[in-house]
Amino acid sequence: MREPPQTDEGWYVLHDFRRIDWAAWRDAPKRERDRAVEEGVEYLETHEAVADADDGASAVFAMVGHKADLLIVHLRPTLDALSTAERRFDRTALGAFTEQSTSYVSVTEVSGYVSDAYFAEDEEEVDQGLKRYIEGKLEPDIPADQYISFYPMSRKRGEQDNWYDLPFERRREMMKEHGEHGREFGGRVKQIVASSVGLDDWEWGVTLFSEDPTDLKDIVYEMRYDEASARYSEFGPFYVGRRFPPSDLPAFLAGETVPTGEDDGEGHAHAHGEGGHHGEGDGHDHGDAHGDDDTDEDGIRGKLEDLNIYAGKPHGEDVYATVLYSEADADDLFEEVDGLRSNFDHYDTHVKTAVYDALERDRRAVVSIWDTASAADTAAGFLSELPGIVSRAGEESGFGTMGMFYTVKPEHRDDFVEKFETVGGLLADMEGHGETDLMINREDENDMFIASQWRSREDAMNFFRSDEFSDTVSWGRDVLADRPRHVFLA
Repeated sequence: MREPPQTDEGWYVLHDFRRIDWAAWRDAPKRERDRAVEEGVEYLETHEAVADADDGASAVFAMVGHKADLLIVHLRPTLDALSTAERRFDRTALGAFTEQSTSYVSVTEVSGYVSDAYFAEDEEEVDQGLKRYIEGKLEPDIPADQYISFYPMSRKRGEQDNWYDLPFERRREMMKEHGEHGREFGGRVKQIVASSVGLDDWEWGVTLFSEDPTDLKDIVYEMRYDEASARYSEFGPFYVGRRFPPSDLPAFLAGETVPTGEDDGEGHAHAHGEGGHHGEGDGHDHGDAHGDDDTDEDGIRGKLEDLNIYAGKPHGEDVYATVLYSEADADDLFEEVDGLRSNFDHYDTHVKTAVYDALERDRRAVVSIWDTASAADTAAGFLSELPGIVSRAGEESGFGTMGMFYTVKPEHRDDFVEKFETVGGLLADMEGHGETDLMINREDENDMFIASQWRSREDAMNFFRSDEFSDTVSWGRDVLADRPRHVFLA
């Protein structure tokens, strides 16, 4: 029986690969080269700013190898907008020095493999977390200053192995396995999967982004062992390069390294936790039920540093925490988090996710606790897309520590708050201390944590070694309903 999955489409995508006629470039008068650079930078900046359309994204990449020198990627709401962007480049003085070595046309897509509820007529069945996830797939951003790998792929239609002859449930089962393995790369690899059925020579175009090019190799290599790839997938040519800002076009044409610096004004790439690499449609990447617990000192913390997400492993417990701060409206933030949390709860590795308010100022934190580092890492990618996520207030270069998670006996809540105010006064006078907040769970006023900022690990440890801290811990045994969780989040 015919069982094609339902699909929903978003933005159209053009991968415009260009070779530069270097002989013509060298022989051209300086005034012509200067004009080409000027018009090229103007074109790229205008399209990255999406001044040519109501919405979308664009980026330029320096490619490695003989297949192309430049790749310009455009995402736009309409196919006509892609056509216009392509022709406008050809009309620039820079375009005259290039030829289109190849191109690829597709449209972003999610399918019924993701969720039955999304395609149901009753929109109330779709939680906010899933809705945001799908919106991110249909209208994706392009990570700044990252390596790219693009390749087309199709599903096999041979007499022996024919993907389209398989029952829907069998296909969905393989896609689920494929997605679970892909989420192990959450926080390291982001993807854009776009359908090209009826639009180009292959069936999908897959674009991967990562700060480490070896992650691009590893995700493709490891996932080829999944049945969906090993038995039912065919792959086209691969293209690899690195994004650079339009202002670096002169350096690129001069044969210099691009990007020219670590901070190009465009900001750093954001990890969205969308490491799955699925081909037809997508698995639901809300958390990772599997992962490697042997995370080193620079593991999850380093990966999340650019997102201002602080994460670590509590002393004596096999759980990991991710914390983000937001300036969004408290009710709006809670609604978004509640939607994500309902999906996190599908995974055995999820311990808790909650929104906390600072006791003494207008500040909110989203805390997510997991059994494995990779699960916390993946969750952080989705949580980082919540509204109003901001940098940590105070000294951003210091050593952050979550202090402790506390569950207080209801009858001692006021005593605990009063004790915190006393300890907070002590902290304010300590060398190396930046700031400290008492954060309270919006759903349970007896669930709290202390978030501190320190100049260095040693400064923080001086406090934890102090008699005052020891006295506080001893006092806490009488007022706490559960063992506290101590979490360093460097």
